[in-house]
Amino acid sequence: MNAMTLFRREEIEAAHRLVHQAMPATPQYAWPLLARRLGAQVWVKHENHTPVGAFKLRGGLVYLDGLRRREPRCTGVISATRGNHGQSMGFAARRHGLSATIVVPHGNSLEKNAAMRELGVELLEHGDEFQAAREHAQALAAERGLHMVPSFHADLVLGVCTGWVEFFSAVQPDVLFVPVGMGSGLCAAAVARRHTGVHTRLIGVVSSHALAYRLSFEQGRAVEAPVTTQLADGMACRSPDPQALEIIRAEAEDIVCVSDAEVAEAMRALFADTHNVAEGAGAAAFAAAMQQRERWRGKTVGVALTGGNVDSGAFAQVLACAAGA
Repeated sequence: MNAMTLFRREEIEAAHRLVHQAMPATPQYAWPLLARRLGAQVWVKHENHTPVGAFKLRGGLVYLDGLRRREPRCTGVISATRGNHGQSMGFAARRHGLSATIVVPHGNSLEKNAAMRELGVELLEHGDEFQAAREHAQALAAERGLHMVPSFHADLVLGVCTGWVEFFSAVQPDVLFVPVGMGSGLCAAAVARRHTGVHTRLIGVVSSHALAYRLSFEQGRAVEAPVTTQLADGMACRSPDPQALEIIRAEAEDIVCVSDAEVAEAMRALFADTHNVAEGAGAAAFAAAMQQRERWRGKTVGVALTGGNVDSGAFAQVLACAAGA
């Protein structure tokens, strides 16, 4: 399966209508100060402006709409997350009258946890990393008779695709940088590129401290890698999804990696130049663009600001540190 055959045009248009019943299109802006930093025109897609502060909401809305039609007797869903996926599930489940149980690893973002609970989610803590939380959620799904929502699924990609259709309909950059967690964002950008007919190059971004997708992209097979990132929890993937990897290897030009220090610098830059708050994964695309500034000088660069859900204390620490410290 690849991005060319994944969805029909009418499916993408239907997903657009569904998403826009719950939220308006998010903006994309060309920020002059970011352009000065890169020596290139820089367009930012502001998925931090969705009702849950992250792009994941689009996928949640489309996935649960499909679930209600496929399994009309379903009364509740369960999944694992580091935060944004869980918020999207809570928001969408409430619209469909479903219960939502979310498992997070110990030490997860306190503010993301609070946001999920406020959306009606039953929040459970288990394990020290995402993979352990995911395995516990799978066990609970069988035990409680709940529907296990995967971290990667065609309907999640279809929903996320709507944001990139918005973006490519407004601007056609030479290159687009997209952070990679489980892969729905980059796969969705590939689908949207096919749908709109643009020729933008796609570059995925992973954390230097969570290299699973980078190694898998290079080796042509799913490769596990340890996760040690302290800042980019949205990219804390240890085990790539095989279907996502297949699409990414077919559609992306490259996968680059950025360190936590580079992500922190990008968070500061985005705040200083646009006054938008970016969480670690949300700033990763701009971190990669800064890393590759010489390659794209004088071009038009697109970056995904995929989310702004960073704890206040963590963001304060990032801002307090001088760039390059």
